[in-house]
Amino acid sequence: MKFLRERTIPIDLKDARILLTNDDGIRAPGLKCLERLLRPLVKELFVVAPEIEQSATSHALSLRRPLRIREISKFRYAVNGTPTDAVLLGITEILKGRCPDFLFSGINRGGNLAEDVTYSGTVGAAIEGTLLGVRSVALSQVYIDNQPIRWSTAENWTPKILKKLFSIDWPDRVLLNVNFPDCDASKVIGVKVCRQARRRVGHMLQRRTDPRGEDYYWIGSQIEGDRTRSDTDLHASKLGAITITPLSIDLTDVTMLKRMKALFGG
Repeated sequence: MKFLRERTIPIDLKDARILLTNDDGIRAPGLKCLERLLRPLVKELFVVAPEIEQSATSHALSLRRPLRIREISKFRYAVNGTPTDAVLLGITEILKGRCPDFLFSGINRGGNLAEDVTYSGTVGAAIEGTLLGVRSVALSQVYIDNQPIRWSTAENWTPKILKKLFSIDWPDRVLLNVNFPDCDASKVIGVKVCRQARRRVGHMLQRRTDPRGEDYYWIGSQIEGDRTRSDTDLHASKLGAITITPLSIDLTDVTMLKRMKALFGG
C-alpha cells in the first residue's frame, strides 16, 4: 500500500509536511540540527525516531516484541524499536491520513558510503519511507574516529541541498543518499552526484579476553575501499565533495537476469 500525498513539483515549503527520523536516537545532535533547520521553513514537521541508538540495524523490523510510542513533546515522538519501526509507526499511526511530502533520515553521526548503506539504519529508515511511497533522503556527516565531528558542515550545506531536492521528483522506488565530507564548510568543493563505491571485503576485528579467560570480539571499521575510481562516493567524499547517490529498492541484477533466463529458458 502507498501513502503518497498528492502534491505538485516544486514543493511549496510553506505547505510542506516533513517527517524526520534517524538511527542515532531521539536525542542525537544530528537530528536536532536537521529539526532546527527545517522547522521554521515548513508547515508541519514531525520527528519520530528510535528511543536509543540503533546504528547498523539496516532495514530491521521488530516482529517478536511489542512497540510503544512515547510522546516527548508536540510533534516529537520516540519509538522503542528500530529506525524502520519508527518510520512505519510514524507514517501509518502518528501521521495517520496525513502522509508527509518528504522523509529525511539523519543527520547521521558518520558517513554512509559504499557498502555502508547495506548496514545503515539511517539508510534503512529511508528505504522504509520509500517502500511506503514517500520521497526519502538519508543524510550523513562523515568523520574520522576519535576526531571532532564537523556538524557545522552539514548544518551549512543541508538547506542548499534540500532546497534543490524540494524542486524535483524522482521514481517511486528510488531513495537519495547524501554524505557531507569531513572538512570545514568553507572547504567543500561542491556537490558530486556519483555511484556507490566498493570496499575490500572484511572488517577490523579486535579479539580480547575477559576476566574469566573467555575470548570476545569487537567489530571495528570496515577495511578502506578503493578510491581510484573518480565516479564513486568514496573518492568524491575524500576530495571534499558532498556526495549524492540515488539508490534503487529493486535489487535485481538485469545482466544476470538475462543470463539465467537464457540458461533456464524462463
